[in-house]
Order: sequence, then structure tokens, then C-alpha cells
Amino acid sequence: MPSQSHQRTRSDHASEVAEDYVEAIAEAISNNGICRAVDLVRHFDVTHATVNNTISRLQRDGLVMTEPYQPITLTPQGKRMATRARNRHEVVRSFLLRLGVSETTATVDSEGMEHHVSDETLRAMKRILQEGLPAAK
Repeated sequence: MPSQSHQRTRSDHASEVAEDYVEAIAEAISNNGICRAVDLVRHFDVTHATVNNTISRLQRDGLVMTEPYQPITLTPQGKRMATRARNRHEVVRSFLLRLGVSETTATVDSEGMEHHVSDETLRAMKRILQEGLPAAK
């Protein structure tokens, strides 16, 4: 029987693509007022077929709405997921920057770490960002 940590890691992996896509869709809408499949092709450097397949899964899961040749929009559930993913990403990135990690590395590393950091660890990161490191015991 797999350990709890391995189960959580597999679960985190399962939601990574959805979180990355809804975050990218929200960003495109925020920056351009619209998100089209080609925006995601460029953002992720993947094929149109990959984007279309992923968007179909996100639509099936109730995270996005679209019609052929129409913009992609987020459902309320998709917007909540995008906001949560963006917030997690920013906390992890800010934490890495506070540790002295370069901006480039913090940006790249936070892109993967955001999906796997527990809520407890995220709360600790936020606390350290706000209050500094706790005194040694």
C-alpha cells in the first residue's frame, strides 16, 4: 500500500496541468481581455492539439467554457482555482526570493513547487514573509 506522502504527490501531479492552464488563462484574460488557444500554445510551447485536448478536459471538469473558434473563459470554479494557484505561486516565489534565490531561479522553481507545497508549509512561508524567521529554540 502506498504511503500517504506518495498518494498526495500523485494527487498533486493530477491537478498540476489544470492549475497551470487556468492560471495561464486568467493571466491572458487579465493582460489581453481575451484568451485564445494560440495564447496557450505560445505560453506552454506545445501544439494546438495538446491545448485542444487539455481545454476539452478542463471543459469536461467544469473549469472553462469555450466553443470552436471562440475565446476561452473560466467558469466560477475555474476562476477560484486560478486565484488559488496564483496566490500559492506568489507565496512560494516570494519566499524563495526572501531566501536569496535569484529572481530567475525563484520564478522557475516556484512554478513546480507551488503544486506540491502543503497548506501547512504555505502558511509557514506566509508567516515568515510577514514576521521573519522565528527565534531559535
